[in-house]
Amino acid sequence: MLKRQKMKAVFVSYNQAFKDEILDIMLKAGVKGYTNWEEVTGRGSRGGEPHLGDHAWPTLNSAMIAIVEDNISEIFMKRLKVLDENNPLMGLRAFSWTVDSTI
Repeated sequence: MLKRQKMKAVFVSYNQAFKDEILDIMLKAGVKGYTNWEEVTGRGSRGGEPHLGDHAWPTLNSAMIAIVEDNISEIFMKRLKVLDENNPLMGLRAFSWTVDSTI
């Protein structure tokens, strides 16, 4: 029987201005693979301005998801939290959940 590695999915939605910082955090946390959406719109649930890409709210977000080992997920999430706390008006949200299986 194969021993299965515990994995997490980490989804990050962030102000496009954070792109370089997010990629640097990923590199330092050991996140290798990810899927990225360059332009996403949305409105946060903790206040702040909407990021809709229109004339009234011109800012846009990006989003990404990475499937990583549990220990890498913890490091990644902690570093994202620091970035968010240091830039509360920019817009960054991250979520993680358990991955049951992968192929």
